[in-house]
Amino acid sequence: MHNASNKTPREVFTETHKELVKEGEKWMKDTAQSCTVVVSLIITVVFAAAFTVPGGNNNEGIPNFLHDVPFIVFITSDALALFSSATSLLMFLGILTSRYAEEDFLVSLPRKLIIGLLSMFFSIAAMMVAFGATIYIALSQPWKWVIIPISLLAFIPVTLFALLQFPLLVEIFLSTYRPSLCRSFKYV
Repeated sequence: MHNASNKTPREVFTETHKELVKEGEKWMKDTAQSCTVVVSLIITVVFAAAFTVPGGNNNEGIPNFLHDVPFIVFITSDALALFSSATSLLMFLGILTSRYAEEDFLVSLPRKLIIGLLSMFFSIAAMMVAFGATIYIALSQPWKWVIIPISLLAFIPVTLFALLQFPLLVEIFLSTYRPSLCRSFKYV
């Protein structure tokens, strides 16, 4: 269908929403850049932590606490933090290098942002678990009473990130997937 100016509805929509696309591109780039900085710092910290293991190494280069449960928790959570932060970094770089076409705002860019934010949350949580395990290894003998308060305080950043970003995640998820979910349930 064409209107009196011989334009399709899609052409009219594109013309009337040019500024919205520019604003969306600016917001998406700013968000991705900020998150890229944070995730890069997390990658740096957890990568360095993997090679400066708590408790040190013996003469053969084997970690002193290799067979202790807290050390296994540390290594596992540190590796998970590294992998999830690398995933997050790649998602945010994908947003930064996107072409920002109108149709990219429907699914592609929101999906990358959702995956990036979720993997960044997971990397922060895993990093804090690694921190807690390190504190346990370092202070388990002389300062046992300090371990629990410090470990609990370590989860304040995780909780704050979840509280601050959860509304944004819900809004992006619903605006991206609600139309397709509604169509799916329409036929049930």
